[in-house]
Amino acid sequence: MRLQPNRTLLSIFLFVFGIGITQANEISPEELERWFNTDSLDPPRYKEVNDGHLVFLTEKPEKRLHHHHNSVTILPDSLSDGWILIKQCHRNIDKVAAAQILFKAGKVKNIKVISSENIEKTWVEGASVQMENIKANAELCVQANTRSLKHHSDGTYSLRNGPFMRRFLDGYFPLHVSLDLNYAQTDLELIDISPITQNGFDVEKRDGSVKIDTIFEGRLHTEFHFKHKSL
Repeated sequence: MRLQPNRTLLSIFLFVFGIGITQANEISPEELERWFNTDSLDPPRYKEVNDGHLVFLTEKPEKRLHHHHNSVTILPDSLSDGWILIKQCHRNIDKVAAAQILFKAGKVKNIKVISSENIEKTWVEGASVQMENIKANAELCVQANTRSLKHHSDGTYSLRNGPFMRRFLDGYFPLHVSLDLNYAQTDLELIDISPITQNGFDVEKRDGSVKIDTIFEGRLHTEFHFKHKSL
């Protein structure tokens, strides 16, 4: 995909959200936040804001945040082949000229764009979903199968996601992430979750499912560990 000079490229990796621009000069954090909330596609001057240290926010910022929602389903066949079903929805995407959701080649298949709103053009290209001319209040939902579930020698399983992040060059800004994990079609039992439940990182466990909701700055990894109920 070709970008016009001085235009922004937004990369949304599998369970990763990041922002990059083509130029970097000095700006203040206030100028940077103003840019995120304007229609301008030209990158501002840049200054480091945050180095990626994970901080959970206990109060929701007043401004509208990019919301990255994931629905993950572990299927019966996932226990033998590692392939799971995911659905990602991105809301309040920053207004940029071009963006992509990028999956790891060789570990993804059946990529589909389910819906899009206020995005001029979307298409699947290799292991990615490409977007052009993202406008205000943009939303995009995609679906795919990813080979993400690992089976360990002791009979347990793990599912690791991340890093989730909203990154502008070397600066990190607040991001709202929610994740619904469903494993009710299997005989798996949840052993533990990382990070642990804490202020700003809410975890709701039910029989066969778990929900996570968090607003944070920096880089976040999540990891789930399972075992068979018979173990």
